[in-house]
Amino acid sequence: METVLAIMCGCLVAGGIYLLLSQNLVRMLFGLIMLSNAVNLAIFAAGNLTHTKPALIAAEQNTPTGAVANALPQALILTAIVIGFALLVFMFVLFYRSYEVLGTADTRRMPEEEPAHRAPSERSTAGQEMRP
Repeated sequence: METVLAIMCGCLVAGGIYLLLSQNLVRMLFGLIMLSNAVNLAIFAAGNLTHTKPALIAAEQNTPTGAVANALPQALILTAIVIGFALLVFMFVLFYRSYEVLGTADTRRMPEEEPAHRAPSERSTAGQEMRP
């Protein structure tokens, strides 16, 4: 099972890097998602996949008896999912803002589409109060 997960992790990394190297912002976003999932899968596979009981200890015992599942990789994956989602939302807002300002999602055309000079009235009012 670990071999299948390692191959799947490698395929996700290869696909994610391929998409990150493309010239389109949407493909870069999907590449970032694929890399995040590949890292989560690698952490999961490194946690020694076993079909054992959860780590529950009876009231009269101090330590678990027999083999139990390791909870640390699961906690790390949960943390990585939350951090990956926050990064995904940040990148989505960043990409949306660049598309809104430049009018293109192609990174090769972005330097050409960048406004050279804007008048003070044309500047963005993000974070400022609207005046009546």
